Amino acid sequence: MSTLVRERVLTESKLVAQDVRLLAGNWVKESLPEPASVSVALGLPEWDDRLNVWRISLILPEERGLPVGEIQVGDTGQILRGTEPAMVEERLRGCLSRHKPQPTRKKSKIEFAPIPNKVILGDCRSVLSEFPPESVQLVFTSPPYFNAKPECAEYVDYPSYLDFLGESFSACHSILAEGRFLVVNVSPVLVRRTSRNTSSKRLPIPFDLHPILDKIGFQFIDDIIWKKPEGAGWHLGRGRRFAADRQPLQYKPVTVTEYVLVYRKKTDRLIDWNLRNHADQEALEESKIFGEYDITNIWDIKPSNHKLHPAVFPDELAKRIIRYYSIRGDIVLDPFAGTGVVGRVADSIDRGFVMVEKREDYFEIIRSEFSESEISCPIDFDDIQYYGTAEHDTNSV
Repeated sequence: MSTLVRERVLTESKLVAQDVRLLAGNWVKESLPEPASVSVALGLPEWDDRLNVWRISLILPEERGLPVGEIQVGDTGQILRGTEPAMVEERLRGCLSRHKPQPTRKKSKIEFAPIPNKVILGDCRSVLSEFPPESVQLVFTSPPYFNAKPECAEYVDYPSYLDFLGESFSACHSILAEGRFLVVNVSPVLVRRTSRNTSSKRLPIPFDLHPILDKIGFQFIDDIIWKKPEGAGWHLGRGRRFAADRQPLQYKPVTVTEYVLVYRKKTDRLIDWNLRNHADQEALEESKIFGEYDITNIWDIKPSNHKLHPAVFPDELAKRIIRYYSIRGDIVLDPFAGTGVVGRVADSIDRGFVMVEKREDYFEIIRSEFSESEISCPIDFDDIQYYGTAEHDTNSV
C-alpha cells in the first residue's frame, strides 16, 4: 500500500479514484508476469453500491478498452479480489488472435443529408437497398405476425419467417446511422392447436431474434416490458382450462406483456460521441426529456386498435420510443408501416419519417388517413415499386 493511500486509511477518509488506480496498478505489477503486465491498462474506477467495493477493469487499450479482467478494492484500501492471472493471460491471447487494432478516426460534426417524408409501397428488403448509408437515425417497428392470424402475412414455416426478419433488419442496418438505435416491438406468438390430439405452441420470437440481430451487427442494449391492463390477453383463450379445473401441469398464464427490444448499431464510439458531435446543438438541447419519464423498464400502456388492422401499437408507445431514442430533425424508419403510427407520431414531435409497407390495402389506409390529418410537411407517396413485382402480378390474377 502506498504512503498516500495509507494516510487516507489512517485518517479514515474515503479513497478516491486516484488511490484505487494506484492500488490496482501495484496489483498488476506484482501479480501478472510479463508481457501481460505491460499489455493491460486500467479502466475507469467505479464504486459499486451493491457490493460496497471499488471496481476497476483491466483492459486491452489497443482494442479500445476491451476488458480482460477486473480488480475489486475495499474502502479501506485492501485488494479484495482480482481475476486469476492465468485467466487474464488466456483472455489476452484470445483477444489478440481474434481482433485487429482499429485505426484512430478523426472526430467531426455529424451531419445527415435531408430527405423528404416518404411512404413507400413495397418490400423493405428491396426498397431500402436504394437508400444511401446513414439515411435514417432511428428504426422503430413491429414485424408482421408469424401465421398467427389469417389476416396477417403467412410464411412457409418458422425458419423461413426468421430468415425474412434477418433480411429485413439487415436492410435497416445498412442505412441506419452509426451508433444509432433499432427498437423492435415483438412478443412470443401463440399458434393454436389444430385438433384435440395436438397442443398449442408459443413461438419464442424475441429470443430467436436476438442472435439474428447480433450477427447482423446490432448490439443489445435493453429489454423494455410493455405491460397492458389485466384481461388484455383473455381473448387468446390461454389459461382458460387451468381456470376451470386447476389441475397441476395445466397452468398457463394469460399474457399481458410484449417486449420492446432496444439495440444499437455496433460501433466503437460511445453514445456521447453522437451527442457531442451533432451538427445541430440547438435541436439536441430542445430534445432533452424534461418532467416525468419512465424510470424502470416496465411501461404501463393501454393497447390500441384500428378497424382495418389487427395489430397496431399505440401512439403513446411510439411517442416514448421516438422521444427517448432520437433527436429533433432525425428521420425515423418503420420498415413494416401498417397504418402509419410511427410516421404520424414522428411528425407530431418534429421528426421526419420513412415508412415502407408491403400490403397495398395498408398503404392506401396511410395515404387516406394522412391526407385527412394535420401533417406538417409534404409527403412523398411512392407506389411505383409495387407494380411489376411478382406479388402484384399474383394479386392481379
